[in-house]
Amino acid sequence: MQISNNIEAIDLALWIKDKRILIVSDIHLGLEESMHLKGIMVPKQQSELIIQSFKKIFTKVSPRTIIINGDLKHNFGKNLKQEWDDTLKLIDFLKENCRELVFIKGNHDNFLKTIANQKNIKVVDEYLVDDTLLVHGDKLVETKAKSIIIGHEHPAISLKEKSKIEKFKCFLKGKYKNKELIVMPSFNPLSYGSDILNKGRFSPFLKDISNFEVFIVGDKEVLPFGKVKNLKQET
Repeated sequence: MQISNNIEAIDLALWIKDKRILIVSDIHLGLEESMHLKGIMVPKQQSELIIQSFKKIFTKVSPRTIIINGDLKHNFGKNLKQEWDDTLKLIDFLKENCRELVFIKGNHDNFLKTIANQKNIKVVDEYLVDDTLLVHGDKLVETKAKSIIIGHEHPAISLKEKSKIEKFKCFLKGKYKNKELIVMPSFNPLSYGSDILNKGRFSPFLKDISNFEVFIVGDKEVLPFGKVKNLKQET
């Protein structure tokens, strides 16, 4: 699904066609161990589910560069054992499927460099592709780029049909000042994210999103779903 000039949404990822760049955001490796430490028991299966999601995407595109747009790991503090193991495993897998791997630092990635250095992966605060700036989205940045791609918000939408309510991850596209802004959903299989129809926002890039376009991620394809303000009227 093309959502901007030269940019397609493929499952939970963005694909910059002419550069063969694949972008995902908010993987949050180690989430299960963090939950276990809080007494919440969930099976440790997200690492394999994430790799399966990538394999599905790789049947559709063959990236030259893969960019993780922030929050590759979950724990704010020290690197947990599961984060070490799962991150190294994912790095090895992704490097087999691209020429270059780039990590953009998110607010959860305080100690990511310790792991990334073992595999000679660079961790940057932002990444520029022509006139498009990739930044995690937890804090504002000044840029002359015409477009900005962020994560951090984990956008999703709850849709009601009769008595059934189902939540879908989604992309958002709108404006930040005079720039095009694309918001990516979380790549993490355990978290469906925050409902865009609620008023709370995590990213300072997002104030009034009523005119933002919504692109819902379905099982087989990404679908345009109109503007947020129209969905508010219907729900």
